[in-house]
Amino acid sequence: MPQASVDRRFHSPQLEAFVARALAAVGLPQSDAGQIAQLMIRADLRGADGHGIFRLPQYVRRIRAGGMNVTPNIRIARETEATAVVDGDNAMGHLALRFAARVAMEKAARAGIGWIGVRNSNHAGPAALYAMMPLEKNMVGIYLAVGNANHMPPWGGVELLLSTNPIAVAIPALEEQPIVLDMATSVAAYGKVKTKLLRGEPMPEGWMVDALGKPLTDPKRAADGFLLPIGDYKGYGLALVFGLLAGTLNGAAFGRDVIDFNKDDTTPTNTGQVIVALDVARFSPVDAFKRSVDRVIREMKDSKKMSGVERIRVPGEQSHATFVERSAAGVPINATLLKDLERLASELGIEGLS
Repeated sequence: MPQASVDRRFHSPQLEAFVARALAAVGLPQSDAGQIAQLMIRADLRGADGHGIFRLPQYVRRIRAGGMNVTPNIRIARETEATAVVDGDNAMGHLALRFAARVAMEKAARAGIGWIGVRNSNHAGPAALYAMMPLEKNMVGIYLAVGNANHMPPWGGVELLLSTNPIAVAIPALEEQPIVLDMATSVAAYGKVKTKLLRGEPMPEGWMVDALGKPLTDPKRAADGFLLPIGDYKGYGLALVFGLLAGTLNGAAFGRDVIDFNKDDTTPTNTGQVIVALDVARFSPVDAFKRSVDRVIREMKDSKKMSGVERIRVPGEQSHATFVERSAAGVPINATLLKDLERLASELGIEGLS
């Protein structure tokens, strides 16, 4: 494997401005470009490096090939008091999901819950971004999605019919940071594989195996194998039901219908997602619930540790620590990625990062 390259740090306003310039250069309205840029760099700030600015060259390539709609009419296709199906009109997923999250919160404010299915969307970055949006309204957020490429077979099979289909759940707290669970149904998200390739680093054993079931650690050989599900057959079951809820239920792609957006820049992906908002006040006084969440968090973190374990964490704690550190010190950008971004800036005729 080649030697890993050195990172440079860039503060988030500089990165957001660059992403917005690039997206505007390929036809997105300035306001949309700015909203997407904020969400993409928020991913980097939280340590989701495979979902932030790393994706920009791919997004631009797909937009220029006509694979995404830069002036979409994102709309509610059908709805009830507590549910809706949002048609993303092949928009960038960040825009479709921001719209859907607002609808979910509005419905939850009236009915106690808002369950919003999304179809005709696209890749939208890390699940946590959208599960966390209802937190601002003292709501629990839940997010499901069908991944944008199949990298996992059914348990016991070898045909790639499933993606990393993630789930995120965000639960508000009072004095503690909110609980934010964000996980793929595979041991590792495929974006992490691509990040390892970019950095010239091997993958840990347990992420992927080849068709014979042998460990695969070279990210350059990722196409020769497949991702492993979490918890063996249990992860397969979760990936399946999440795909049915986020894809099939909404009229979005699932199974053999999923378009591999890593290889196909022109075919609409019809990506499916779900965003759910639950109004805490419909179940419990808000402060009392948050105080109880604080207590549970402290119980977990202060509980007796196994020998050799330095500390016990709760979901979202490490991502928040990364957010605090990178907000102050800047987001690390790998030298190889920086070179790709500078090449992109030259192609688009915009100001680069360095």
